Amino acid sequence: MGRDIVTVEQHILQGQREWGGRGDFSAILHQIILAAKIVSREVTKAGLLDILGPTGHVNVTGDEVQKLDVFANRTFIQALSYIGKICVIATEEEEGLVHIPDHYPLGEYAIVFDPLDGSSNIDANVSIGTIFSIFRRVSPSGTPGTIDDLLQPGIRQVAAGYVVYGSSTMLVYTTGRGVNGFTLDPSVGEFFLSHPNIRIPEVGGIYSVNESRYPLWKQGTRKYIDYLKEHDPETARPKTSRYIGSLVADFHRNLLKGGIFLYPEDRKNPNGKLRLMYEANPLAFVVEQAGGLATTGYERILEIQPKELHQRVPLILGSRKDVETYISFARENLEDLSQ
Repeated sequence: MGRDIVTVEQHILQGQREWGGRGDFSAILHQIILAAKIVSREVTKAGLLDILGPTGHVNVTGDEVQKLDVFANRTFIQALSYIGKICVIATEEEEGLVHIPDHYPLGEYAIVFDPLDGSSNIDANVSIGTIFSIFRRVSPSGTPGTIDDLLQPGIRQVAAGYVVYGSSTMLVYTTGRGVNGFTLDPSVGEFFLSHPNIRIPEVGGIYSVNESRYPLWKQGTRKYIDYLKEHDPETARPKTSRYIGSLVADFHRNLLKGGIFLYPEDRKNPNGKLRLMYEANPLAFVVEQAGGLATTGYERILEIQPKELHQRVPLILGSRKDVETYISFARENLEDLSQ
């Protein structure tokens, strides 16, 4: 007898019953799923429609905006604004807060998202994704949301996850009770539970990093990468280098197979390059719920108090023991005053 078929909607409702929820949070996830289906449809048709290529604009974080970026950003904002469960939104594509229109009711949650991570790879047909993070508001109920509702440390996330648009479209998310993955069956338009209770191996065989930045790294980071290439079967070395350049795709592979993703600080980006709110926090929540770790090299990602919406941080996350080994090498970075 085969495994029971479980849709993502069934899984959400089952969780709602177990937690005694009112359905507000479930409604938010339903809208994220709806928006993800719409974006997935456009991604699969990207080579056939006039939706590839840059818009000619640069977003607030300095990245060139692609046409699909604009479409995905608009789709998620529209899907989440009218349901009466959200008080404020922030997105990587907008400089400031996205407020809920006056004619829509306000809810008890705040959400941040990167609508299309890895969009520079769109034209090359490489896997891309959406990342999201949900907080419970801290401002008074019934009032417009404020920046304080969003600038909360990652440990206060009530849910986070991502969608990866690749050979199949997958939704992976956590509500703080483990991590589950769902694969979209395009023939019926439903996400089905395909990866229940995801656990990342304690040690992985893969490392993911842009090694062209090696000369810009601090000494401890360079030594760690050299260490990974040494031959020592007892410590599962050498590790295999796998780097796609789409954070969601690299992270998803390592989550399932075991490994470490690194985007450390360097001379050009002394505070790191990836965004705390839109990328680091949600993926840190997912990986820790799956048994892994996420760090800047010096502090736990989820304990950082954000100071601004587009704050950047170094990001190292993945298999627990691999990240712990990196942290031991990173101590030397604190003494490296030459860079």
